[in-house]
Amino acid sequence: MAYTAKNYDHLKGGALKGLSDSQLDQHFGLYKGYVTKLNEIEERLATVDNTKPNYSYNEYSELKRREAVAFNGSFLHELYFENLGADNQISAGLKAALDAAGGQEKVLADLKACALGGPGWALLTRNRRDGKLHTYFVAEHHLGMPIEQDLLLVVDSWEHAYMVDYGTARPKYLDIIPENIKWSEVSKRFGK
Repeated sequence: MAYTAKNYDHLKGGALKGLSDSQLDQHFGLYKGYVTKLNEIEERLATVDNTKPNYSYNEYSELKRREAVAFNGSFLHELYFENLGADNQISAGLKAALDAAGGQEKVLADLKACALGGPGWALLTRNRRDGKLHTYFVAEHHLGMPIEQDLLLVVDSWEHAYMVDYGTARPKYLDIIPENIKWSEVSKRFGK
C-alpha cells in the first residue's frame, strides 16, 4: 500500500495565529518527505532478502530500523496538522477528563513544559491502563513512544515547526499553540 501525503493548505492564509504561510509550506514539505521515504522503505522491504538480518549491518535490518522513523514521522505530523485549526468545541467527556487532571490551563501548561524539554514531540494522551490524561515528551519519532496510549493532542516542538517565524524562540512558538488548537478534533480522538 502506498501512502499519500494529505493536503493541509486550509491551514494557510491566516487560518492559524502566529504561523506564516512560509513556515507552514516548509513544514508541509518536510512532512511530505517522510511520506515519500515511508513508501520507499516499504517498497524495498517487499523485495529485500530478510534471511540474514544482522545488528552490525544488513540492508533488511537497516530498513526495519528506519521504518518506524518514517512511519511515525508521517503520522505524527498528520495528527499535529489535524489538531490545528482554532476552535473551542470541547466535548463534555474531554472537559471532564481535563478537569480531573487539574483543568485545561494546567494540562496545557504541562504540555508546553514537555515541549520545552527539547526538540521533539509533546503528546497529550489518554492512558488506556488508568484512563487518565498524561503528557509525554518524545525526543525522536521512533524512540520513547509510550505504549497503551490514545494520542489526543500532538505538538511538534522540532525547530522546523517554528524557525521561519520564531528563530530559536521555542517558547514564543509554544505560546501560540493553545490559540491554534482544534478542540473538536481532540474531542473526536478522545471519544473514540
